[in-house]
Amino acid sequence: MSTLLPAHLSELPVYQKALEIFVLSRSISSYLNQDLSHLKPDGSEDEHIYFSGDIVQQSVSLAPEIINVELERCAVKKQKHIASLERLTNALYRNCYRLEKSRSNGKDYLPVLRKELRKFRAIKNHWMLTL
Repeated sequence: MSTLLPAHLSELPVYQKALEIFVLSRSISSYLNQDLSHLKPDGSEDEHIYFSGDIVQQSVSLAPEIINVELERCAVKKQKHIASLERLTNALYRNCYRLEKSRSNGKDYLPVLRKELRKFRAIKNHWMLTL
């Protein structure tokens, strides 16, 4: 694949929304980590802290998958990248629900992220029709 990005990529609404989701999930994760990084009285760590890292990792992978779809010429490989994008979106949505069960004040921001993910899905579905 070529390393040059298409000129129109930064103008794609799906790409812009993916970047917004990354910024939002990184902010929420750093806020949650402050509350979840403390050890429990029995010395164990809060299991929800891993989900906060997962939302960042999954959201950072959205934009590269969009780039891969845009650059791919083979329809079969393009569908694989689209399927990967769908799996990332679903996993991100599930991890938001898991984090809402945590004992953190930051969990109040997770519905905002889920709302942005729903918008992303709608934009992604429209974008896929144009491919």
